[in-house]
Amino acid sequence: MNDSPGWATPGSSPSDPSDGERQGAPAGQPATGDPKWSAQQPPPGQWSSPAAGQGAPQAPPQQQPQQPGQGWGSYGQQQGGPYGGQYGYPGGPGPWGKPPAAKPGVIPLRPLGLGEILDGAVTTMRSHWRSVLPITLVVATVVQVISLLIQKLLLADLVVSTSGTPTPEELVSSLGSGLSATVATTFIDFLGTVVVTAMLTMIFSRAVLGHGSTVSEAWRDARPQLLRLIGLTLLLGIGLVVLALVLVLPAFLLDSYGLAFLGLLVWGVGFAWLWIVFSLASPALMLEKSGIFTAFGRSWKLVKGSWWRIFGITLLTFLIVLIVRTIIVMPLTIIGILVSGTGMAGLMDGSAAYSWGALVFAAIGLIIAQTITMPMQSGVTVLLYVDQRIRREALDLELARAAGVENYGSGATGG
Repeated sequence: MNDSPGWATPGSSPSDPSDGERQGAPAGQPATGDPKWSAQQPPPGQWSSPAAGQGAPQAPPQQQPQQPGQGWGSYGQQQGGPYGGQYGYPGGPGPWGKPPAAKPGVIPLRPLGLGEILDGAVTTMRSHWRSVLPITLVVATVVQVISLLIQKLLLADLVVSTSGTPTPEELVSSLGSGLSATVATTFIDFLGTVVVTAMLTMIFSRAVLGHGSTVSEAWRDARPQLLRLIGLTLLLGIGLVVLALVLVLPAFLLDSYGLAFLGLLVWGVGFAWLWIVFSLASPALMLEKSGIFTAFGRSWKLVKGSWWRIFGITLLTFLIVLIVRTIIVMPLTIIGILVSGTGMAGLMDGSAAYSWGALVFAAIGLIIAQTITMPMQSGVTVLLYVDQRIRREALDLELARAAGVENYGSGATGG
């Protein structure tokens, strides 16, 4: 395998007509091609999907041809199918006692379940902590220190009304200060998240093959695509903002609360749909060394037909991350408010939340939480990308070759 963990742009998809040759011949006919996948192997490191026309293990007696589109990624077939309800991939468990799928790294080279995706993310964090922890800790610390200074600077002169009803000047001042602080801290957090995502994607791609990565290697591999990843993330964010304006702004112009609620509801549905459809664009851009719009197209293709599954896994990961962050950040924030020195008056008027004590303790909590949760989110996204390519493009064959697994695809596993 080459030093770079980047994965080449995929070749033919399982829906190509020639893919039928590598899915086994009909009953009573011999399978075509070299069953050991040795004659036309690409050089290690080129992780495109296998070219059409290569051979596959000979099908068992009475096996029927698979339908187009299933490919090597068929997962959980119906009982009574060609493999008796077992996985339709090389090396998978079957009724004839075949060995389990090869596992050179943190995941087995076959279609993954929810537990295997989460376990793969956690295993990478645990096994490669010397690379993962410095990246997330340093970036989270820099982001939170800058955010703390911005909040203190912009919120220092925040006007807090001592009367029951704030004046219009107080409202404008508070709104301006709060909005400025939010925009500035969000932008800083955005840049930090992009850097972490880029570098962790490279670490997880190597971990799939059982290879380790140093921080310098991850930065070297991620840097050429970093500006494109920033552009991709910004473009997706701008698109979601424009969609919100189109759906909600007319309601405010017409002073219709009902129409505004409906617009927000439609925007929420559109936000969720677009977010999942393009959720795999980031790993596609980083690992296939593609352009921004090509990465969007790749994500669309990989997610198509699996939207609900990817949505469920992404939502569950988000909830896990949210719970972990809340457990860590909330107690420290409360402690910071209590030791802020503003007394009960500060608690009553809300000024204690902007004191040095509250901001510092909240920043410490966020540093700890982000150090733990950012690898989890990035890892799940990368492994979802790998899983979808295994299901649709037989990426497991390319991964096995890159990892040095011998005779993969001929019913035997190695390494």
